[in-house]
Amino acid sequence: MGIDPGIGRLGFGVIECDGSRCGLMTSGCIETDSSSSTAHRLRQIYEELKEQIEGFSPQLIAVERLFFGRNTTTAELVWQARGVVLLLAAQRDLPLVEPKPAEIKNAICGYGRAPKDQVQRMVAAMLGLDTVPTPDDVADALACAVTALVMAGAMP
Repeated sequence: MGIDPGIGRLGFGVIECDGSRCGLMTSGCIETDSSSSTAHRLRQIYEELKEQIEGFSPQLIAVERLFFGRNTTTAELVWQARGVVLLLAAQRDLPLVEPKPAEIKNAICGYGRAPKDQVQRMVAAMLGLDTVPTPDDVADALACAVTALVMAGAMP
């Protein structure tokens, strides 16, 4: 399971591999109401993501290692949402893969500075999808999941 953490919208995607090919099981976004308190938004993320994890029983969680420059308010909220993801992984003893953005680009495109649209197209091709997953949060979550599988040698 790959996750793109966010407080307003958290993307997730579950990929299954059978040895010779990999495919998309499910993907989506958890969206929270900006008028709700941060605590309530985090609880919503926890409850909805917990449902997805219980429903699909992933073998690992992949979440991008984040770097923020200037917007510390946004960074703080995203890190809090990321903490919910880490908690859920720990509660289930799921291995956690935390690739850096350049590692994701390199694993998928073979080039650590590949543009985002190229990464998205490659993820779609690797999963046999006709179109690039949308929104970007889902595409980023799937890129994380694919990277974890490539790093583990499980992606054909």
